[in-house]
Amino acid sequence: MRHATDPAIAAMDSFPRLVGDIGGTNARFALIAGEDQPMTHVRSIPCAAYEGPAQAIEAYLQSTGAPAPRWCAFGIANPVSGDQVRMTNHHWRFSISALQTVLGVEVLRVMNDFTALAMAIPALRPADLRQVGGGIPQAGAAIGLIGPGTGLGISGLIPCETDYAPLAGEGGHITLAARGREEAELIDWIGERYGHVSAERLISGPGLENLYLAHAARQGRTVAALDAATISAHALAGTDALCTQALNSLCAFLGTVAADLALILGARGGICIGGGIVPRLGAFFDRSPFRARFEDKGRFHDYLARIPTRVIQAEHPALLGAARILALQARSREYTT
Repeated sequence: MRHATDPAIAAMDSFPRLVGDIGGTNARFALIAGEDQPMTHVRSIPCAAYEGPAQAIEAYLQSTGAPAPRWCAFGIANPVSGDQVRMTNHHWRFSISALQTVLGVEVLRVMNDFTALAMAIPALRPADLRQVGGGIPQAGAAIGLIGPGTGLGISGLIPCETDYAPLAGEGGHITLAARGREEAELIDWIGERYGHVSAERLISGPGLENLYLAHAARQGRTVAALDAATISAHALAGTDALCTQALNSLCAFLGTVAADLALILGARGGICIGGGIVPRLGAFFDRSPFRARFEDKGRFHDYLARIPTRVIQAEHPALLGAARILALQARSREYTT
């Protein structure tokens, strides 16, 4: 007879597992029924429809009709540094320990959403990454991760034995630097509205809306505000020059910050780009100022030119990262049981 302390039994006892990716706009969830089983019941629900994560998760589980999970992990677009979580770009506030009690799960892991996304990178297939520009990833080197969506997520991976250790930070709130007079004027205009101009103020969905208005103001034009989806659609279709300028500016600023990240981490393993905006831009992003700006670092042009920049095109990669984190925890438990 096998006992509960048997490593295989310990791993089996962690299923079903629930994984999630909670952003400022939508929350995505999936279930994993067993070892080496694919994610199922992948669904996206609007955060605004629920009072908090407990209600969102309960609604999701009811909609699937699946058994209650035993282990759970999710990334959330917010710093996670203790039991209390208060989202930056949404109204949800909750206690991790209280949420674990409500859900009735043995293990609950809550982490920054880009920490979860970073953990997915080593498991991605070559087809899941579309390279923009030159460069070859160096094996065993640090990898950077950046991506605009409702906010601006930044993370990275540091080699650790046979795997990687993810970084948990809030790099999206660094102070944004201008490259030339036009960008300085854009930043000044946005600074008059918000005070501190973080990278997220311009490199995000709301940032794209800010850039559209800032470009109009710089040109002495009065325009009605547009949402990010409309600006992107016009830019991709080539039907509005102002929208195209705004989206190109976002890509240029992203190149600057991505290069900063590469230099800080020594990310010779490459820079990966995720989030809700860039993977949808396709060829527009390839033609944008992004890669030229990424390499535009004076004496370190050659250093950056050797670093590849790749767009994550996998479906639900943050869910994969959360799943990897639970799998690693189960493996650790096996070794210590």
